[in-house]
Amino acid sequence: MKKIGMILLLLVLVFPGLVYSDFVTFKIGYFFPRAGSDLWTTEFENMTFEKTDFTGSIFGFAYEYFVSREIAIQFSVDGYSKQKSGVYMEWDGLDDYDGRWAYPRETLPMVDFIPQHLYSVSITPIQMNVKFTPLGRAQKIIPYVGAGVGLYIWSVRIQGDIVDLDDPWEDIDLGVIVHPIYIADIRDENKLAFGFQGLAGVIFPLASRISFEGEFKYNFAKGTLDKFIAFERFDLSGLQICLAMNYWF
Repeated sequence: MKKIGMILLLLVLVFPGLVYSDFVTFKIGYFFPRAGSDLWTTEFENMTFEKTDFTGSIFGFAYEYFVSREIAIQFSVDGYSKQKSGVYMEWDGLDDYDGRWAYPRETLPMVDFIPQHLYSVSITPIQMNVKFTPLGRAQKIIPYVGAGVGLYIWSVRIQGDIVDLDDPWEDIDLGVIVHPIYIADIRDENKLAFGFQGLAGVIFPLASRISFEGEFKYNFAKGTLDKFIAFERFDLSGLQICLAMNYWF
């Protein structure tokens, strides 16, 4: 609710002339996260989900103000959210009077449970772009390029079993290294970060006021983690591929 409220407030303050705007866009597409920071890497190295599991759909809205025949200013809001449940690939769990422990897989004759947790990520960029259409707008095919800056509202959460790989113990009886397992709910929610983006696409007019659009956009942003201690800044970057319908005023 906090994120929705912030977006609505921004729409009211920044887009007061929306009903009189030159160009309104409704879009749908996919987001491919770069996932280049160490929290992403740790999850992919230890859990059964992969980077491709976090490719997800996005829905967006934008409007443009035409500065000239070739140049427009665009404001846009996109939304991406994905969560995946996975199990640890190399560890089995044992409950005993000392706590919960992760043993190397297949070293125990029987296990009590398999450690698992839910990994959730959401990213909502609110962006301002300058778009350049070198051939102008009065064409059957209208290519464009653009770039801009963005405010990113984002969250990341891990809920479930955490194997503490930084706290090794030796099981003398079995002669193996084990690690404690904790039940955790770690979350950085409704965080803010600044970034920038580049985009390119093509517009195909269909009627006097309606057009179809295809767009590629690459976002560059990182956010500071507060609850995930000892991890570097969280990578929010990635590629967006969208199809859109436009309405011209």
